[in-house]
Amino acid sequence: YTRLSNPARDVAEMLSDGKMIGYFQDRMEFGPRALGNRSILADPRDPDMKDKVNNAVKFREEWRPFAPSILAEAAPSYLEHCYDSPFMNLTFNVNTDKRDTVSAVTHVDTSTRPQTVDKEVNPRYWDLIKEFENLTGVPVVMNTSFNLKGEPIVCSSTDAVRTFYSSGLDALV
Repeated sequence: YTRLSNPARDVAEMLSDGKMIGYFQDRMEFGPRALGNRSILADPRDPDMKDKVNNAVKFREEWRPFAPSILAEAAPSYLEHCYDSPFMNLTFNVNTDKRDTVSAVTHVDTSTRPQTVDKEVNPRYWDLIKEFENLTGVPVVMNTSFNLKGEPIVCSSTDAVRTFYSSGLDALV
C-alpha cells in the first residue's frame, strides 16, 4: 500500500488515467445509492468505461446504465432543467453539448440519474471531483456502488479489501 499525501488529487489523477477505483471513506451511506463513501469511480468521458466496469467489476447486464456524481454548482451546465439531486434518484436529460463529454454516464435516451455533490455535505468527495475537474475540465465522475454482482455494498474495510481482490479494480482508496 501507499499512503496518499493528497487523496483527492491522487484519485483524480488515477481516474483521468483511465483507472477504476474502489473508493471507501467515512460513514456508510443510507439508502438505495452509493453517494461517494462506498463507490466504484471511473472516468465518465471514456465511452468504453461502462463496458470496462461491467466486465471487470459489476458483471451485470450491458444495458444497465451508470450514474454521474457532479459538483452541484456545475450541474446546470451539464443537465437540462436540473435542480438539487443529492440522492441520485431523479433523472435529467444531459445537455446536447455535453453528451459526448460524459458519454459513459449518458443513457441511450440522453438522460442520466445524477448525484449533485455539495461541498458542505461531503467535502472530501467534492474535493475529489473538483480535482478531477482541475485536471480534465469535467466536474463529473462516474459512480456506482462498491460491490460485486449479487453481493451487498461493502460495509467494512475488510469487505472493501476482499471486493478489491475479487475484481478488476485498479486501486482501492
